[in-house]
Amino acid sequence: MTRVADRFTRVEPRRTAGQFVEGLLSDAERKTCWSLAERAGHDDPQAMQRLLRTAVWDADAVRDDVRSWLVEQLGHPDAVLVTDETGFLKKGVCSVGVQRQYTGTAGRIENSKVGVFLAYVAPAGRAMIDRRLYLPDTTWCDRPDRLAAVGVPDDVGFATKPALARQMIAAALDAGVPFGWVTGDEVYGADPGLRADLEHRGIGYVLAVGCDRRVAINDGRTLVRVDDLADRIPTAEWQLHSCGPGAKGPRDHLWAWITTATSPGEHRWLLIRRNRTTGELAFYLCWSPRPMPLHTLVRVAGSRWSIEELFQTGKGQVSLDHYQVRSWTGWHRFVTLAMLALAVLTILAATAQQPDAAPTIIALTVAEIRRLLNAFVLAASLPPEHTLRWSIWRRTSQARARRSHYQRRQAI
Repeated sequence: MTRVADRFTRVEPRRTAGQFVEGLLSDAERKTCWSLAERAGHDDPQAMQRLLRTAVWDADAVRDDVRSWLVEQLGHPDAVLVTDETGFLKKGVCSVGVQRQYTGTAGRIENSKVGVFLAYVAPAGRAMIDRRLYLPDTTWCDRPDRLAAVGVPDDVGFATKPALARQMIAAALDAGVPFGWVTGDEVYGADPGLRADLEHRGIGYVLAVGCDRRVAINDGRTLVRVDDLADRIPTAEWQLHSCGPGAKGPRDHLWAWITTATSPGEHRWLLIRRNRTTGELAFYLCWSPRPMPLHTLVRVAGSRWSIEELFQTGKGQVSLDHYQVRSWTGWHRFVTLAMLALAVLTILAATAQQPDAAPTIIALTVAEIRRLLNAFVLAASLPPEHTLRWSIWRRTSQARARRSHYQRRQAI
């Protein structure tokens, strides 16, 4: 918490923020302002709610501190920035950015909001370093009344998910974050502006594209669909490479690459991955400011799955999706504090390794670090009177809310 202490002008929100992060790291079942306040020994949740709503502190400045801390501990010139979005399932229509939309979290169309994130993947570890909330166009950005009701700043307008990714990548570059590559799925690979930005800044990319994408071959003279190209590749040209370690061993696939350069000295390729069992294909547009071997492109392509694991870890270990806030400010503050909590676990896991450990034991994981923290550092013992007082407070508040709902329905 000393890394971000200067971002809080008053001691009360600074202390509450520390208790909030401890609560996110704790083994509490559900991490809302109510449960975190009870764990911290507060008489009610007002201090926790005020931290997310009205207290004076800058969530973007805290995010920058988290990013700087992670870069100090994990920074590497060949690191990969990975961009992707995740959904947060929500009820009602008042929470900022919520609408019925497809989300991979549920695998179908659900009432949800979507956050676009940027992950930093380095040899020493991986963590989230930035976030943006996606605001749908017609249901939110074209409705000034809805934007004002949840406190969206006046200078925030509609931006596509790739545009949000471009903002975060530009911010990382401007902050001097060391990395050499960017990767993302088809949503981001299909955006020409993102690819142009990266080429202009001299950053290599390996971006997924759909099977109907057309690329130039024969020095730019012929346009052909990428799936048609895959069918023409001789069996002998496919090479077996691992795109990284998995839970059940190396993730081995067959890979092929074809140059798509249209001018001399250009380093541009189509990378194709084929599943050895199912034959399923995946396609990537690749560019680099200098020549690269195939195994480097494979490594970058494989790092994209790191952000999926981070979403799972963030939601499972620090409750990234447990927030119960409706406002623009509340969402960014909760998610930023969750990113800080996840950074604590990531850095501890990266720096607490024992190089001479026996080969019969795996390295410390983020989940194991959190278990040890709760066993030795964060264990909280509260008197029975405090627990009973909170039981009365919760049931009283729930009864009040139920009466209000009944009265509102009767008035309709």
